Amino acid sequence: PEAVLEIFIAADRHDARARDLLKHAELHSVRVVPVDTGRLDGMAGGGRRHQGVVARISAEVRHVSLDDVLDTLEEPAFLLILDGIQDPHNLGACLRTADAAGVTGVIIPRDRTVAVTNVARTVACGAAEKIPIARVTNLARCLKQLKDLGLWIIGTGDEEARSLYEADMSGPLGIVIGAEGKGVRRLTRELCDYLVSIPMQGSVSCLNLSVAAGVTLFEAVRQRQAKL
Repeated sequence: PEAVLEIFIAADRHDARARDLLKHAELHSVRVVPVDTGRLDGMAGGGRRHQGVVARISAEVRHVSLDDVLDTLEEPAFLLILDGIQDPHNLGACLRTADAAGVTGVIIPRDRTVAVTNVARTVACGAAEKIPIARVTNLARCLKQLKDLGLWIIGTGDEEARSLYEADMSGPLGIVIGAEGKGVRRLTRELCDYLVSIPMQGSVSCLNLSVAAGVTLFEAVRQRQAKL
């Protein structure tokens, strides 16, 4: 709620969902402005659908420090590490999936990775404001620190990689997803305990990285729930 500065809502909306939104806005002292649909169209921009509501939010996503992420790790730890993603749509999709999978934190490098832009936030559907995101200066040093804490670092790739379904992902874990096209960088790959790949049954050779992230994360979820 602290990220929401103001809410604009279609003046003719009086349905249950709109009433629920107004109640929550009042609870958090967020100003609500009834406007006509034409104004909402202009505010959304780019032909995007707004469903009768547009929120003005703070410009920056609040990042946390790596120490903040480490201090709140649950047992067993479950982190997503994004290495060099350039497309904000992919970043947003990964954040949304990470939140759905119960990941306790996302780590991205400060350089060579797209920032959490408005596009990424839109695609993330609220996950960018909920899941802890740490931006680190040196990803290699971060991975070494995680390994010292007992996490297994598993990267995605197709070179000398074992099948995703043969890997043990039930313990303290950091899953590394690489960039579009290039995959996990060489130094990052060398710091992974091992690589996994998704067995492909059809004619395509690989999946979109955000889809691959979802498949990998939820295989980890399946294993971790089976161990309970």
